[in-house]
This record gives sequence, structure tokens and C-alpha cells, in this order.
Amino acid sequence: MICFTRHGLQLLAAGACALLLLVLAALSGAARADGPPVTRIAFGSCAHQDKPQPIWDAVLDYRPELFIFAGDNVYGDLTPGAPTPLVEAYAKAATIPGYSAVRQQVPVLAVWDDHDYGGNDAGGDFRYRDEAKALFLDFWQIAADDPRRSREGIYHAETFGPEGMRLQVILLDTRSFRSPLIPTDQHGAPGKERYVPDPDPAKTMLGAAQWAWLRDQLEQPADLRLIVSSIQVLAEGHGWERWGNLPRERERLFELIVETGAREVIFLSGDRHVGGIYHRPGVAYEITSSGLNMTYPAAREAGPLRLGQIFGAENFGTVDIDWWSGRVALAVRAVNGEPARRMAIALGARSER
Repeated sequence: MICFTRHGLQLLAAGACALLLLVLAALSGAARADGPPVTRIAFGSCAHQDKPQPIWDAVLDYRPELFIFAGDNVYGDLTPGAPTPLVEAYAKAATIPGYSAVRQQVPVLAVWDDHDYGGNDAGGDFRYRDEAKALFLDFWQIAADDPRRSREGIYHAETFGPEGMRLQVILLDTRSFRSPLIPTDQHGAPGKERYVPDPDPAKTMLGAAQWAWLRDQLEQPADLRLIVSSIQVLAEGHGWERWGNLPRERERLFELIVETGAREVIFLSGDRHVGGIYHRPGVAYEITSSGLNMTYPAAREAGPLRLGQIFGAENFGTVDIDWWSGRVALAVRAVNGEPARRMAIALGARSER
């Protein structure tokens, strides 16, 4: 069988591939356990394997201690009965020097969005999600005994650093369980471009099992939490995919954060082919970084919760944590690594600085 590794594709027997994944995962876990506090995180989304990806030089120059692939990490929408496009997309991504260098040199976490899930805007009714999941888990070298191999979905969480400087990263699966969305009645109209909000209480974004898991995660001790959602959480003013299309689910998310007493939540998101920083007072900040090479330069949209303007060129996001002064700096960085949008947050205050 084909086995994806950080060093490219290898042709191995199934048993050997599984053993290799176990060894690589064990080595990765050992490097993270009981280590020093994490202070520099980079993340990004929307990296089309058929387009140039010059941004990786700036990502590596930033010297992140963790990189989060936030979805649309390849573009390989599946065709009926054949996973070939997604297989080929991953195979080509594995040959891109900068992409491979990040995977080799930096600890990584990953979650998918629609185009590495296998279908544009696809949700829980997507018929090829099992095939897409198998490819995702192998490409990202998820261990054979990892819970993601034996349960539905790819949601995951990891915690880094010592007590008092404990960082929790929660990666949500917004694809595997999501209910169908309501198409717009005014296609392309500002604020109603593709979908309109659906208040149906029976609709779900995460599914019952993932909601229960998320509650458990938010009850774990942490001093800062990064919740990675492939689609935007706080953003208003557009009719593309976002949590606001299922408004009851979004309010459930906010209520859960309050109910569990979860401290210092920042959302990381992608998907939109633009970057921006958002704030819902009393709830959380959000930084959207999209895309690594897929962009929307002409984007214009209302943003009642956005701080400043969107950024429509290639970008990646960064989170710099100064545990000693109690400050977190968020930045959307351009292809040269310079901050295009930035915001500093005081831990414990949830206020702008």
C-alpha cells in the first residue's frame, strides 16, 4: 500500500505502514510531552497543490513551535466512485518543498475543511467521507491506535506546556456531522451570497458525540485555549459558510464556553480566502487566515465584529504568547512574513490593547 510520511510517499506492506505510523506518532508525542511552554504558533489554510506556494519560506522564517493546518490543506474533490483526485492531491502536496519542510521541521496538527473532506461545502451526508478520512489519517500520520481511527470524525485535542502556561488546542470537525444548509434565495447578493441562517433546532454542526467530547475538553485545565474551526465562528455580514448559518448551534457553542468556565478562548479559522481578526465582547477573539495560496483580492463585505479590514492576499496566521507578561499577539501575515493585520490581547481581561 502507499504510505504517506513526512519525507514523501513510500510503498510499504500494510503492516509495515501501520508500524511506521505508530513509531512516528510516538516520537512526535514524546517531543511534546512535558516540554517548555509553547510561545509561537503559526497556522494557515487553503493550500492548492497545483499552484505555487512561496509562503512557506516566511512561515519557516517565523520559526513556529507548532503549525496548525486548518483545512483545505489540499484540493481534491472526489468524483463518484473514485478517490483518485484526493489521492493525487495528497501525493503532489507531499512533493512541495516548503510544505514538506514544515511537516519535517515543525510539530504539526491538522483538521480538514471541505476540499480535503472531498466535496465543496459538503457536510454529514457526503457519501465518500470514509474514503476521505482514511486518506487524511494516513497523510497526517495518525497512529493506528489513535481514537480518530476508531470513531466517526477527525476531531482532536492536545495540551502543551506546564501548569500556569498550559496551552490547549482543540480541533473541531465541522464536516462529518454537519446538517444540510439552506441555500440562498438571492444568489450572490451581499450578505446572502450562498446560504441563509437556519434556526431549526434539529440541525447540528458537530453532532451529539462531538458536542459531548467538546464539553469534556473545555472542562480540562488550561490557561489558554485555541479552538480551531475550519469555518468562521464569529464573522457576520456574509452568506458563505460560517457557524452563523446554524445560529442555534453557534449560540450553543458560546453558552458551552461560559458554562464550563473555559478560560481565554481564541478561535482560529480559515476557508474564506481572506484574513481578518474578529471580537465578540465577553466571548472570544477569532483570527481567520486564508489562504496560503488561495486568495480573494476583490473581497468586500460587512464585518460588524471584525477589527479593521479583511486582507485578501496570501497569508498565514500567528499567535505569539508571552506567558510572563500575560499577553497574546495575533497577526495575519503577508507572504513576506510582515504583519498585515494585528491585535494584542491581555490574558485575563479579554480586552483590546
